[in-house]
Amino acid sequence: MRPAEPGARATRPFRMSRATLPAAMLLLLAGGCRQDMHDQPRFKPLGSTDQFADGRQSRAPVAGTVARGELREDAHLYQGRVDGRPARTFPFPVTMEVMRRGRDRYDIFCAPCHDRLGNGQGMVVRRGLSQPSSFHVDRLRAVEHGYLFDVISNGFGRMSGYAAQIAPEDRWAIVAYVRALQYSRNATLSDMPAGALEAPR
Repeated sequence: MRPAEPGARATRPFRMSRATLPAAMLLLLAGGCRQDMHDQPRFKPLGSTDQFADGRQSRAPVAGTVARGELREDAHLYQGRVDGRPARTFPFPVTMEVMRRGRDRYDIFCAPCHDRLGNGQGMVVRRGLSQPSSFHVDRLRAVEHGYLFDVISNGFGRMSGYAAQIAPEDRWAIVAYVRALQYSRNATLSDMPAGALEAPR
């Protein structure tokens, strides 16, 4: 330790007494116990309140407003309709990627009732639930693409709608895959594209 220089004021190291130490610790702990952020006034989903006449905490959107990302002006894509009628076309090109996606979504959401071939003999049917119509009957082979999209979206008969579970693009992909199932059952050799029947090399 270096000796103090002449004329320098001597300092003593700070020492906390045994009585002061507990008080200082309590002071520090008290500063960390504020619950302002935890107990702040707030509404909870589906809770009740006296602040509004209807007694509900959750509020309906203001009339005439649309949430960000929820504007759905394209009736073809979101409703399956063109000029107010069920669409006969798809809102985007049907590629192999779309078909693969359609098969994936179909196997998850549709096959339990309609089975993987569209015959209406899914596992839940074999266990006692009502049997849906086969996709291969003439009536469903003749309906518009938009009709199938609407049924997937809003349901039909005992089938509930899947708009909340399946995105619009995926619903269209399912429609495309259902059409592929129908075509595969009823296609003829003349329907095959050129070169499709050539033996692989």
